[in-house]
Amino acid sequence: MFRRTFWFTAGAAAGVWATAKVNRKLKRLTPESLAAQAADKAIETGHKLKDFALDVREGMVRREAELGGALGLEAPVDPELPVRRHFAVEAAEPAPGSHSYRTLPYNPNNRNEDH
Repeated sequence: MFRRTFWFTAGAAAGVWATAKVNRKLKRLTPESLAAQAADKAIETGHKLKDFALDVREGMVRREAELGGALGLEAPVDPELPVRRHFAVEAAEPAPGSHSYRTLPYNPNNRNEDH
């Protein structure tokens, strides 16, 4: 008799536990809950990306200062004046009379044109 009572109680407890666990899982899988979880993840990812961008910017400023010191470059006298960026390669202007990539000559064999 004691055995039957024990197993009946154990089975009932397992059933209650399983039912509660399934109900909890079903609540987590509702559309509203999934939308809230996705929004939380998106906000968390946004914060991580912002922190990463700030770290990168800080590293860039630090490295630029190191390179400026090593190369003997000085900061502008007036901090309100814009800093002119120096590029390693200047963009070349197309020669007069030459066709740039924007104005290609007419090609009668071009099948992509509307006829």
